[in-house]
Amino acid sequence: MRHLIFTALLLALACGNAAHAAVWQPSAGHTQIPIWPGKVPDAVTDPEPETVVVGSEWTKITNVSVPTMTVYAPKAHNTGAAVVVFPGGGYQILAIDIEGTEICDWLTSRGITCVLLKYRVPNSGPTWVKDHRYYPEVQTALQDAQRTMGLVRQHAAQWHIDPHKIGVIGFSAGGHLVAAVSTHFDQRTYPAVDAADQLSSRPDFAIAIYPGHLWAHEDEPRATRDETDLKLRADIHVTAQTPPTFLLQAEDDHVDGVEQSLAYYVALQKAGVPTEMHLYAQGGHAFGLRPSKLPISHWPALVDQWLQTIGMTGDTAAAPGAR
Repeated sequence: MRHLIFTALLLALACGNAAHAAVWQPSAGHTQIPIWPGKVPDAVTDPEPETVVVGSEWTKITNVSVPTMTVYAPKAHNTGAAVVVFPGGGYQILAIDIEGTEICDWLTSRGITCVLLKYRVPNSGPTWVKDHRYYPEVQTALQDAQRTMGLVRQHAAQWHIDPHKIGVIGFSAGGHLVAAVSTHFDQRTYPAVDAADQLSSRPDFAIAIYPGHLWAHEDEPRATRDETDLKLRADIHVTAQTPPTFLLQAEDDHVDGVEQSLAYYVALQKAGVPTEMHLYAQGGHAFGLRPSKLPISHWPALVDQWLQTIGMTGDTAAAPGAR
């Protein structure tokens, strides 16, 4: 009996260690690259240690204080396009597999270089803290996104990337980060570090999947807010220079309502930005690429076609920005 108890304790300890690991590591053959060569700007004092929590459905990373990027080379014919991936997680955690590595597997199978950004969390962008909307003095996730865009352009030749075909894709809070980096590229939100910061941080195209934190009335009680007023939050300033954008969301998304995509779409249209939006009746939130019986699970094929249409992939695509 004591032997059985001891064995059970060892198994429980092993399972616990498997479920919680320190510092996320990519799959074999891939290396994380710190995006800041020295001190991280606006770093948190005495940060909690980074932790990886493996759940039954997806894996999350908490307490990221050292942001990194991981480059995944195309598995198919190289189209020259690249996409920087922003996993979601409410700016509190990162859903690193369902909205990260699995997205890179899909992109690289389409001949697209994938750059997975492990940006800083928690509280690195607009988020809920103790039932109130919290806006940090400096959105450090945006700093990480801008820095990464410059680094990808700096290494374009080395990584066999066309520097004019570098886009972004983000999910949930990562969708907000897509909008943020698409509208904040006139200047860096941090002091320049090196030559990479002299290069443009503007994406050439942008994909936001069930985005959050975009609608101005999101914080208001459902009973009193005006859902017909599709105004954007003040931190997102859409102009004619905002890159061509693809939006997708489910109408039964009860985490980030469909008003998020609608508000961004209206602003993009008013500015004359080429935009494609797809809304589905069902799908919920945080579905990533996971297959289901719902039509929304076929969204990757829509993105494939859209990228060809705007001239980012394929040999017969139209000129970039074509509507």
